[in-house]
Parts: sequence; structure tokens; C-alpha cells
Amino acid sequence: MPGAPDPAFLSASQRRTVGFAVTLAAICGSAALIILSFIVLGRLLVFFSSVLWPLAVAGVFALILRPVVELLIRRLKLRRPAAVVLIYGIVSLLLGGALFLLLPPLIDQLLDFITFLPTLRANGSLYVETNYPQWVSLIKRQLANPTVRQIADAGVAEGRSLLSHTLPSLRAAGGGLLGIGAFVAHVAIIPVYLFFFLLSTGDPTRNLPGHLPFLNPDLRADLVFLLREFIGIVESFFRGQLLIGLIMGALLALGFTLIGLKFGLFIGLVVGVLNIVPYLGSIIGIAITIPLAFLQPGGGWTLVGLVLLIKIIVQTVEGWFLTPKIMGERTGLHPVIIIVAIFFWGTAFDGILGMLLAIPLTAFFVIAWRLARYKYFKKT
Repeated sequence: MPGAPDPAFLSASQRRTVGFAVTLAAICGSAALIILSFIVLGRLLVFFSSVLWPLAVAGVFALILRPVVELLIRRLKLRRPAAVVLIYGIVSLLLGGALFLLLPPLIDQLLDFITFLPTLRANGSLYVETNYPQWVSLIKRQLANPTVRQIADAGVAEGRSLLSHTLPSLRAAGGGLLGIGAFVAHVAIIPVYLFFFLLSTGDPTRNLPGHLPFLNPDLRADLVFLLREFIGIVESFFRGQLLIGLIMGALLALGFTLIGLKFGLFIGLVVGVLNIVPYLGSIIGIAITIPLAFLQPGGGWTLVGLVLLIKIIVQTVEGWFLTPKIMGERTGLHPVIIIVAIFFWGTAFDGILGMLLAIPLTAFFVIAWRLARYKYFKKT
């Protein structure tokens, strides 16, 4: 009929279906792009890790020590280079004294611990075979089954793969003297990076707005705010975790030594330092100290109970005193979120670097989401 409007190409329900499909495809595409970005970034970090980790360590220490430099400049009326040199001198004396006192017994206990590992394994096997022969025979019968054996081998291979991804430095350790030399060279360059980082003055983000003239002023202000928040989180997190880890290490080393746990000084300090990654030191500490306390000469359930008592006391001190006083509520993350974040970022960045940065990165994204929700998604 002339003059009648053309019928719609799609009905209303079909348009809704197409709109839903297009929206779903856009969401899936965005998610895939984000995942691909994490994968690419993780591979780049792994590939350039030998270059990046000395810079990262120096940058974190610079953020931690910058307030001390500013304090020396204000109180002692020193120039910045003189204040930095003074800090280097104080730190060198402290480290030298600590190494002079602790390094010989630590090396002795480390070598003794490595030597004792076969004995520990043999004692564990003997204990199980003596007290639980039915379990040993059951395991042997099941491993004789090809299907069960295949599953067990697959589990062992998966565990080795997980360990190699979690601690990629273990793979690099096979590089022999060349790998050791490269590691020493990277450690030696950290003080040089740190010196120049500490010489820089002012807010590291102060010139950032001038480099982003192509952005909307509000978006530029948001990016600068988020970057400053991230730097503040990194600074407070690592400063707090380092201090908490050192205090916990000292308490654990003292407690383990007093109750007679073999290699207590070495294990306590290592477990404490590993608490820089939340919960990592506690998990590894329990996995090492309980079998050692039970199977070492003169050990048993009494020593296991004492080890657990020391762990509970130190964890109580950390949870009720150290973390609230030192860290406060800076990150504001639930413990479950912290655990998930550690595994997520450790997987995303393929190693220990992601686990170290898990809490700052997660807190940063939480702040970014809160900012976006407040500014761009609030109800009008």
C-alpha cells in the first residue's frame, strides 16, 4: 500500500535477543582482552625479571627510606647526598654487625639442615612402616595398579610444575656458577639504583599530569590519584611487612631455639622473612617444623606441641599487636581475598614477584573500583 511504513527488519523480541548477544560478546571480548593482557604482562615480567627485580627492590627500599632521608635533612640540616651517605653508613654498620653475629651459626645450621634431610626422610619412612604397616601395604598394592600409578605420577608432575612456577628461581639455580654470578651482580647493583632513587626529590608523580595532556582533566586527575594511592600502598605494605617479618623471625628463632628444635635459629628467621608474602611463612613453617619436631632425635608429640604453642603465640602477637600497630587498615582486605589474591597474581605473573605484589595490586584495584563506582556509576 503506497505511503505505508516499511515493516521493521527485526521484531522487538528479536532486537532484544540480538542486543543481548552483542552485549554478551562485548563482555566476553573484554574479559578475553584483560586475560590476554595479564598473560602477556606475566610473560614479559618473567622474560625481563633479571632486569626488573633489582629495580623493583631498589624502588621499594627507596619508598621505605625516603621519609628517613627527609627526617635527616630537616633535623640535622644536611644536604640530600650527605643524608643518603649517612643512611648507607648506618645500614652498613647494622648489616655488618648482624652478619658478623648471625651469619656463622646460620650457615652452620643451613648446611646441617641440608645434611639432615635424608635422615629425616628415613626416620619418617621407618616410623610409618613400623606403626602403620597396613597403610604401607595398602599404598603399595594401589601403586601396583597402572591407573593409580599414572594418577600418582601425574600428581607428582603437577606438584613439580606448581613449585617451579611459584619459585622460578629454583629453575634458574641450575645455571651453575654463571647463574650465581649473575645473581650476585644483580644484587650488587641494587645499592646503586637505591642511591640514585634516594637522591631524587619531591613527589615521583608530580610531573605526570604534564605528560598526559591528551586526557580529559578529570580522567587525568583520577589516574594521578590512583598512582599516588598505589605508591602509598606499596610503601606502607612493604615497610610494614618487612618489619613484621623481621620481628616474627626473631621471635620464632628465639622460641624454636629455647624449646630445642633442631636448626631453630635458621628455620625461625627464614619463616619470619617469608611472611613478607602473607601466610606463606606460616604454611611453610608448619610443613617443616612439625615433621622435624616429631622425627628429630629426642623429638615427639611433646616437642610438636611446644612448636605449635610457639607458632600460636607468635601469630597472636602478629595478629593482635604487630599488624594493627604497624600496618593498620591500609589495605582493608579480607583474609580470604588476600589468599585468593596471592594465588591469582602469582599465577598471572608466573612466580614469586606476583605473590609479593598481590596485596598492593589488589588494594589498588579495589580503590580504583570504589573511585569508578563513586564518580561514574553513582545513581543520579
